[in-house]
Amino acid sequence: MYVRAAKKPNRTWFLAAAVVILFVVSILLGSYTVTVPDFFTIVTAHLTGGEKIPGASFIVMENKLPRAIMGLMIGVAFGLSGALFQTMLRNPLASPDIIGISYGASAAAVLAIVVFGASGATVSVAALLGALGVALLIYAISRGASGRNGNAAGNRLVLSGVGIAAALGALVNFLMTRADIRTAAEALIWLNGSLNPATWERIGVLLLALAVLLPATAGLAGPLRMLELGDDTAAGLGIKVGAVRLGLVLAAVGLAAVATAAAGPVSFVAFLAGPIARRFTGKPSLPAAALTGAAIVLAADYFAYNVAPMVLDGTVLPVGVVTGALGAPFLLWLLATSNRKDS
Repeated sequence: MYVRAAKKPNRTWFLAAAVVILFVVSILLGSYTVTVPDFFTIVTAHLTGGEKIPGASFIVMENKLPRAIMGLMIGVAFGLSGALFQTMLRNPLASPDIIGISYGASAAAVLAIVVFGASGATVSVAALLGALGVALLIYAISRGASGRNGNAAGNRLVLSGVGIAAALGALVNFLMTRADIRTAAEALIWLNGSLNPATWERIGVLLLALAVLLPATAGLAGPLRMLELGDDTAAGLGIKVGAVRLGLVLAAVGLAAVATAAAGPVSFVAFLAGPIARRFTGKPSLPAAALTGAAIVLAADYFAYNVAPMVLDGTVLPVGVVTGALGAPFLLWLLATSNRKDS
């Protein structure tokens, strides 16, 4: 008599439930609480042009709801981007904020703010172009150094990115020293990553970008699993390794670039999401990484916007400060555990 083993629950659904809960908490709770009936009344009035609730309508529709939607979307984008890089290169350190792509966006944005006096959408466009330009440069350097086959080896790509990130970090520091106090303060807020600039216009642009990038990522998920087996094995299975890797790099860079352009370089979300999702679900999963990234951003922003002011005498922290504080010890823990496994 055979006994069928109990089917393990799909833990990705737990992550999805956590994201939904955090999204609802971000909108309804905090320094200004909103009841569920009032929320639906406010949204219905906004969509139909009906009578608005004074004060509450503005807080929900121009602050809480755009902020939560922006946090959800950039969390998904950063989480997917980091998971794509880490899975493709088989290296947990290969994320946009480690290999220099976020630094490319930061350098371009600070250059636009300090030198050209740019603001608003112009800074976002500069960040987008900077991220794409640095990503192509890193890929070209690593591809040129990888021999005749032209494939960008994972370690070479990571090392190239770390070197370029160091140079761009120095450039950002130089530009900050040359800026006046007001301009430097504006640039510093952007560099920390924040959901304060969340508007419906930014959400619309980000939504259009994700409508293109998410299906492209889903289409590349199958070949990505083959690349996990190694380049030789993937090539033996009929995968065009160079073309697939280039497509994955472009998709991952695009996701990181549009998220950075929308909210700034929110530190360590791309780095944290993939490994946490892998440990929680027991396997590499792009949907789990996307949901983990969204959960990290929503939780960190709720803490920064609602809890931190009560602890820090009214100081509202940018969300990037909180995620950076989470990422640094996680990086040390990851290095310590990897060393323990290698020994």
